[in-house]
Amino acid sequence: MAPVSQTPAVREEIMTLSTPPLTLGIEEEFQIVNPRTRNLHSSIDKLIEADSEAENQLNLKPEFMQSQVEVGSHVCRNISEIRQEVIRLRRQVIQVAEEQNLSIVAASTHPFAKWSDQSITDAERYKEMLDDMQGVARSLLIFGMHVHVGFGHKNDLSLKNLMIEIMNQVRYFVPHILALSTSSPFWQGEATGLKSYRSVMFEQLPRTGIPPTFESWGEFSNYETLMGKVGAFGKGDKVAKIWWDIRPHPLFDTLEFRITDICTTIDEAVCMAALFQAVCAKLIKLRRENMSWRNYRSIHISENKWRAVRYGIHGKLIDFGKQEEVPFHFLANELLSFVDDVLDDLGCRKEVEYVNTILKQGTSADRQLAVYNKHGGEANSNKALKAVVDHLIEETKRGL
Repeated sequence: MAPVSQTPAVREEIMTLSTPPLTLGIEEEFQIVNPRTRNLHSSIDKLIEADSEAENQLNLKPEFMQSQVEVGSHVCRNISEIRQEVIRLRRQVIQVAEEQNLSIVAASTHPFAKWSDQSITDAERYKEMLDDMQGVARSLLIFGMHVHVGFGHKNDLSLKNLMIEIMNQVRYFVPHILALSTSSPFWQGEATGLKSYRSVMFEQLPRTGIPPTFESWGEFSNYETLMGKVGAFGKGDKVAKIWWDIRPHPLFDTLEFRITDICTTIDEAVCMAALFQAVCAKLIKLRRENMSWRNYRSIHISENKWRAVRYGIHGKLIDFGKQEEVPFHFLANELLSFVDDVLDDLGCRKEVEYVNTILKQGTSADRQLAVYNKHGGEANSNKALKAVVDHLIEETKRGL
């Protein structure tokens, strides 16, 4: 960390800046699975119809493929409310699915399903995406989790600029959090050797990956306007097709973190949301103290992202300050130390410190591979992969 050189006027702006609410929201994209075959099942229409008749509707959202279902939380004031929302949403979507003799899985790839077997959702936005992206879109059989941190900036340019400043700095930390969330070691029946194969598949799309830095909200807004003007976002969709690992959401007053795999367990999902909120709060605290985390170039951060994709928590990331690679466990502990002084004010100490449990027990990807190997691995692939699906169904329910 290094002091930021600022004029007295800028320092005055910092001290008078209203404190962002740092509200939270979460979206999870689940797999719809036939519990008998353990394969994906194109049944989103059945789930939406069943949900529409339920007393407490979830307002389930279709995704690109009909074997996917998305749920989204209300705006939450703190991590305790996020936990309640994740539990409510998972409980209800699992209940709706089980009433249709289906199961729900939280993992970013299915162990053996083929993308070529999936049915595409019949909606104009998806037809346009398929026409634009062709085979790249057709193969996107992946499932994500998006965490929103709210800055409450709708009519406040200073808060919009603050959000861009925080986005620039927080990019450094997102590979660390990706490593903790990995849940996609398999692809179409094969162990890929990667912990987050979803990340590799998603970066086939344009405007993905680690975002560039922007000097201000105005500079970002000009970029967004230009891309829309030249047709990069298509015709009918009002939502800008910018799919970076972090982005200002085009409709909400949030900084949207899109880098993580979907977490299989509730505790892991809540931990990721708490980490994103805590890092943002810490960076804002530094700003108020006339300090700033250094902005690293995207090419450097992308190197760490690749290492997180490949090895998860069991590899080494690069400490660019020291200019050396460091075992992930040490960097995770440094991250916990970095955010320690904001955790109690946020009320998320327990949730953030769940990182220590993940380091001991492994991520979902690690546990999936352990089940796969326990049941024979490649030598008994069909049985082993089905065992992984059974394991994921049970872990998705854990804590409900």
